[in-house]
Amino acid sequence: MKRVLIVDDAMFMRSTLKMMLRKKEYEVVGEAQNGIEAIEQYKKLKPDIVTMDIHMPEMGGIDALSEIIKLNPSVKVVMISAAGDQKHVLDAMQIGAKNFIVKPFTEDKVFQVFNKL
Repeated sequence: MKRVLIVDDAMFMRSTLKMMLRKKEYEVVGEAQNGIEAIEQYKKLKPDIVTMDIHMPEMGGIDALSEIIKLNPSVKVVMISAAGDQKHVLDAMQIGAKNFIVKPFTEDKVFQVFNKL
C-alpha cells in the first residue's frame, strides 16, 4: 500500500483527495495546509507520494517541492494546480515533480496520474 501526504490549503480539496485515494490501494498518512507544514510532515512521515498544491499561504508548493527534493531526490511529487498555472507547472516539473493534476479534477484523472508513478 502506497503512503500519501496531501498538501493543500483548502480543507475541501484535502478531503476530496483523501476520499478518492482511500478507495484504492493508497493510505493517506498525513495532510498539510502550506509548504512549511508539508516539509515537516514529509520529514516525519516519509510518504511514498506527495500531492502538492501550488498556491498556499506562508510557503507555496514550488518552494516546498524544492526543499523536499533536497531531502529525497527520488520522491514522487504530484503538483495540483488550477488550469491557468502552466508556467508554475513547468517550473515544478523542472525542479523534479513527477506529474501534475489540473483543478478541478476527476477521480479518473487522479488515478490515471497515480498509476504512472
